[in-house]
Amino acid sequence: MTRAILAIFGLLLLAGCAAEVKIPDQPSMYTSMAQPGAVLDTQAAAIMFSQYRQNNGLGAVVVDPDLTRLAEQQSQAMAARNKMDHDVKAPLGKRLEAGGYPATQAVENISAGYHTLAEAFSGWRDSPPHRSNMLKGGVTKMGIAAVYAPNTKYKVFWTLILAAT
Repeated sequence: MTRAILAIFGLLLLAGCAAEVKIPDQPSMYTSMAQPGAVLDTQAAAIMFSQYRQNNGLGAVVVDPDLTRLAEQQSQAMAARNKMDHDVKAPLGKRLEAGGYPATQAVENISAGYHTLAEAFSGWRDSPPHRSNMLKGGVTKMGIAAVYAPNTKYKVFWTLILAAT
């Protein structure tokens, strides 16, 4: 009887601890970037892209702050011109060089109009050239950005850069 009471007491204590854990309303991949102050979860993006790559026999990628900064600059340039274009500022190679990034190889996906990371990922995955970039062999680093521009046609501009150094 004493053991049963102690077991119940222990379970109640554990239940009390579990009640204090804040469970997010939704995974960050479903957070809308089409709102002021929205913050892209780059670590969740790295996990998503890494799992996809690993499911296809490739290595994982990690977030690189310098690539993220360059992706942010590209998304901002597209938003400023209300235009989805790889070369809106300069071709990828020139942007990497100007940013001092020592890439030995690099690929870039851009998009616009997707509101969530899940939507952008799915759009790229379902497009053969973008899928090919996501599954580029040898890349180990990534930078990703989403820029909200409320007064534009697309509202959200995305850039993904995958690279090796």
